[in-house]
Amino acid sequence: VVLENIVAIALAVMVDQVRWCRNLFRSVFYFPVLISGIVMGFVWTIILNYNFGVLNRLMDLVGLGDYVVDWLGNPSYALLSIILSTVWKSAGYYMIIYLAGLQGIPQELNEAAAIDGAGRWKQFRHITFPLLAGAVTVCMMLSMIGSLKLFDQIAVMTDGGPGFATETLTYIVYKVGFGELRQGYGTALALV
Repeated sequence: VVLENIVAIALAVMVDQVRWCRNLFRSVFYFPVLISGIVMGFVWTIILNYNFGVLNRLMDLVGLGDYVVDWLGNPSYALLSIILSTVWKSAGYYMIIYLAGLQGIPQELNEAAAIDGAGRWKQFRHITFPLLAGAVTVCMMLSMIGSLKLFDQIAVMTDGGPGFATETLTYIVYKVGFGELRQGYGTALALV
């Protein structure tokens, strides 16, 4: 949740500063949101595959072959891989909300702060970020709800494994109710 919002704010600030091809950058960063979770899961499974994955091949080509990891088969890295793929998919959505908030901030405030000697970081910390409080609240809530509903990426990428490392509540309800055919227990889990 926090990582999604940090990336989204960074992207929004970056896109807001761009003067040429602004719509192109908005579209490029928003594009992953349009991809379904199943397709995104398959794409990231191919990227992170241990034997023929793009990431491990690139690491091997640049001389980092000693650091090649089974991203989806190692319990230490599987959840991290799902988190990063989910951040990649959803940060563009929150970026649009933050971008709308950034465009609602009067430029006069930043100009006055710059005249008073405030650098970019101080302007962001004392002016921009506090004025984005409403957008931050909305995005944090939406991100938390999305994280609690996360199912399709886990079903495609790791099937809840290795072991139980990437199981979420939604996936456990599905696995118990439909995989183990214990609908009563699955319903009780979903209700609680």
